[in-house]
Amino acid sequence: MNPFLSKLQPYPFEKLRKLFSGVTPDPQQREIRLSIGEPQHETPAFIKDALTAGLAGLATYPTTLGSSELRRGIAAWLERRYGLHGIDAETQVIPVNGSREALFAFAQTIIDPSRGYTPLVVSPNPFYQIYEGAAYLAGAEPRFLNTLPANNYAFDFTALSEAEWRRVQLFFVCSPGNPTGKVLNLEDWQQLFALADRYGFVIASDECYSEIFLDEADPPLGCLQAASLLGRDFERLVMFSSLSKRSNVPGMRSGFVAGDPATLKSFLLYRTYHGSAMNPAVQAASVAAWNDEAHVRENRRQYREKFAAVTPRLAEVLPAAIPDAGFYLWVRTPVSDSEFARRLLAGYNVILLPGTYLARTSQGVNPGAGFVRIALVAPLADCLEAAERIRSFISKL
Repeated sequence: MNPFLSKLQPYPFEKLRKLFSGVTPDPQQREIRLSIGEPQHETPAFIKDALTAGLAGLATYPTTLGSSELRRGIAAWLERRYGLHGIDAETQVIPVNGSREALFAFAQTIIDPSRGYTPLVVSPNPFYQIYEGAAYLAGAEPRFLNTLPANNYAFDFTALSEAEWRRVQLFFVCSPGNPTGKVLNLEDWQQLFALADRYGFVIASDECYSEIFLDEADPPLGCLQAASLLGRDFERLVMFSSLSKRSNVPGMRSGFVAGDPATLKSFLLYRTYHGSAMNPAVQAASVAAWNDEAHVRENRRQYREKFAAVTPRLAEVLPAAIPDAGFYLWVRTPVSDSEFARRLLAGYNVILLPGTYLARTSQGVNPGAGFVRIALVAPLADCLEAAERIRSFISKL
């Protein structure tokens, strides 16, 4: 067996199952699950129609590079969304089966263990657990940069020594962040680009929450957009995006990577052998989804409504604040995060995710400790009901 598998920790939801072992929720209260970031808004009918209309494509093998129609649709969306120009659909875009598998596979392409040292992969902390697993399975070591409320969840680049920076081969970014909702600004990107130039590492920017924001006039800045604004090309820079959150199709497993053509050329070679071509019917549905913005605006409207209704109610008993973007509330708890989650389930049948499970101890601190992640993915009525139950729970602590 691959010895690196032994380095993988149980996934957060496996830890959650163990935490809840032996807990019997109040049977008089129906379950409200706000622990997993799974969109529960209705999938638009036109996407379903495009999926079924594309079923004839099942008679042929899809190519790893995907259809030219899909790649052109994604390139056009990138140009509309980020004000970019001249995105080459042939060399700068690859459709992928959701950002999760692509983020993992990307590390296997990038990491070079033959340089005479153990490579480092840098990740925000808290973080999406795939970053850590991808690093270990590629033969690298993860390094975590704590993102803390005292520093507005910004990276502290001074946390790594000069010797460590020289070993960095890959830097994972998540903007908007999971779970904090933090969006990197142009100055943040400028600092990171300067470090990448100095040490030669690749930046993998996970932007799967980029279309869940509250102000229609102020969409989150993307990495390719930042590079363009700073007069840079996309060398050693790749973004990852997905339809799951944007279009409420998590089961479709559809996304893309875009950016540096040289890096993507190597990634395409890896993926060709990996056998990860997208289902032709899914490609057809993806074209329809990327070409439409009306359903995305409606999606954001529903999240705005939930944040506006739920956050003030929770803020009366907990330090809840609306994030830059995304659909999570990242909230400090009055008792340990695991105790909070377990007791809330037992007494009120509301499921939240303890922050400790989303982070690792780094520099003597687990930045997820004492926080819970609340995913406002359920219908408005359920989110409001959960908020009222949490208020009742807090009043009795």
